[in-house]
Amino acid sequence: MPFFNRLSNPSPRQVAAIKVVLFVAALLPLVRLIAFAALDKLGANPVEFITRNTGDWTLYFLCLTLAVTPLRRLTNWNWLIKLRRMLGLYAFFYVLLHFTTFFWFDHFFDLNEMWRDVLKRPFITVGFIAFVLLIPLAVTSTNGMVRRLGGKRWQWLHRLVYVVACLGILHFWWMKAGKHDFAQPILFGSIFAVLLLARVLWSVTKGRAAKPVAAG
Repeated sequence: MPFFNRLSNPSPRQVAAIKVVLFVAALLPLVRLIAFAALDKLGANPVEFITRNTGDWTLYFLCLTLAVTPLRRLTNWNWLIKLRRMLGLYAFFYVLLHFTTFFWFDHFFDLNEMWRDVLKRPFITVGFIAFVLLIPLAVTSTNGMVRRLGGKRWQWLHRLVYVVACLGILHFWWMKAGKHDFAQPILFGSIFAVLLLARVLWSVTKGRAAKPVAAG
């Protein structure tokens, strides 16, 4: 099993190569969108196509970000933690494209019209809240911000990602409700539930293991 041995303990150069591959791969959905636009293959409603696509990839990257820690614990591949920041920033990148599409093509940068839409339609309201909550997570993703905030405060702040994921899935659910198409929201919700349950079980197990030590 030399391949898996290398995966369990890759060299810094190999981790750097994996980061480059991940960085390029994460841009492919955007490249695909640009290619579809250039070839006029965005369908009858290009704005809806772009909005749905960028929203889907936001949820994909959120799930991947949340999957890093459980996967690291299951495999003991500690180097995976070095990919989490990039995945999280790509989630923010695609939600920024998602919001920009809404603000630009739906409202042509009209703030008043946008606010009316945000306040009028609940699925847009929760989506907008999720976008706003992701901003401080992206801004504080650097090592410098971790040092300024302190490890514990930074961790508490970045637990907002669970709220963001719940709001994102609710946003997706309500958006699909009009078409009675719940397959994707259920899939995303199930993935998120499994990832959250894994964290809860790990926390409970860790707490029980720590009690005898504290008692001693």
